[in-house]
Amino acid sequence: MYPPHLLIPMREDLTSVGFEELTTAEDVVETMENTPGTMLVVVNSVCGCAAGAARPGVKAALAASPVKPDKMVSVFAGGDLEATAKMREYLLPYPPSSPAIGIFKDGDLVHFIERHHIEGRSAQMIAQHLEMALEEFCTPANA
Repeated sequence: MYPPHLLIPMREDLTSVGFEELTTAEDVVETMENTPGTMLVVVNSVCGCAAGAARPGVKAALAASPVKPDKMVSVFAGGDLEATAKMREYLLPYPPSSPAIGIFKDGDLVHFIERHHIEGRSAQMIAQHLEMALEEFCTPANA
């Protein structure tokens, strides 16, 4: 587990744009079992592909897309171990992956971007991929 003070800027990278952090297994269960509509989930990480592609790509997609999820949450791999382990149960059948990005609709995982889809790609590529997924699975804000 990483020292908590080192994770603060990486956490704030997402919370500054509206993500709610789920830091306990109980938080994950409560959110996943009681959130209707669409939810964007980010498994945050300290790795370079999280800093260089995943987080900037997520933020760029949200800024550019007219379509937004109803809720946005994150868990931090290497920081919130129990929350991350519990979230990974909801991300099955995909193997553990961090960073990772998922879209849930009414509790069902409908889209998942694994680490191997993030590594070696630019933030712009991640943003374009996520924008298309948001448009496919989320309701436009003015609908």
